[in-house]
Amino acid sequence: MKKWIALLTVAFVLVLAACGGKNNAGGEKETGKLVVGASNVPHAEILEKAKPILKEKGIDLKIVTFQDYILPNKALADKEIDANYFQHIPYLESQKKEYGYDFVNAGGIHIEPIGIYSKKYKSLEELPEGATIIMSNSVADHGRILSMLQEKGLIKLKDGVDKTKATVQDIVENPKKLKFKTDVDAGLLPQIYKNNEGDAVVINANYALDAGLNPAKDPIAVESPKDNPYVNIIAVRKGDENRKEIKTLVEVLQSKEIQDFIKEKYKGAVIPAAQ
Repeated sequence: MKKWIALLTVAFVLVLAACGGKNNAGGEKETGKLVVGASNVPHAEILEKAKPILKEKGIDLKIVTFQDYILPNKALADKEIDANYFQHIPYLESQKKEYGYDFVNAGGIHIEPIGIYSKKYKSLEELPEGATIIMSNSVADHGRILSMLQEKGLIKLKDGVDKTKATVQDIVENPKKLKFKTDVDAGLLPQIYKNNEGDAVVINANYALDAGLNPAKDPIAVESPKDNPYVNIIAVRKGDENRKEIKTLVEVLQSKEIQDFIKEKYKGAVIPAAQ
């Protein structure tokens, strides 16, 4: 008799466990896990703001921060994370081409207008003949920088070149004989600027913010956000864009609450993609 009671008790416990997929013993929603890799600023900060909202929707968000532009995609490919949030579309496309990543864009969240900084000059027009402009080794960013210089009349790119793919080899006119240093890791650019190296330094907004700079006020020139193709996205492995947790993550990040948070906190240094 005791043996049968023990067996029934075990069976009852197993039934309860099987029925606990949606609710736990306290009646709360069972949470799904989601691990997202991100740059410290602003991406991880934005995700932290979204974390309690996602918790209410049954998703337990874990944020893993990275200091460079290479490891987040490697971690995604190696299935160490479920998604990453640090890159814009042209960079994603260049990484897919270079490394063969089978990634897709699950949704655009914000834009970080890139800035040109100088401790020596107050405008691009003041740059002297032979001035050195230092920019990152991320070729995917070169087109946006060169387009800014072309808009200011400092250089001319060859006709028909794709703005997102232009390189220094596409410059056909350079009246000031500007020099370009393009072999620097993006994360080192703020320190190079603070050390007063070169005549101008091009810094991505996330690294500028992380270094205590104000990307809306400190640069001598800032990229226009109008028709900007460099929206920062949630990237996932192909097929995962349809996962419930991923779709919910994107919906929350694109929500009015989070987009308003971006406007309020970064005051133009980071711009909501949905504005």
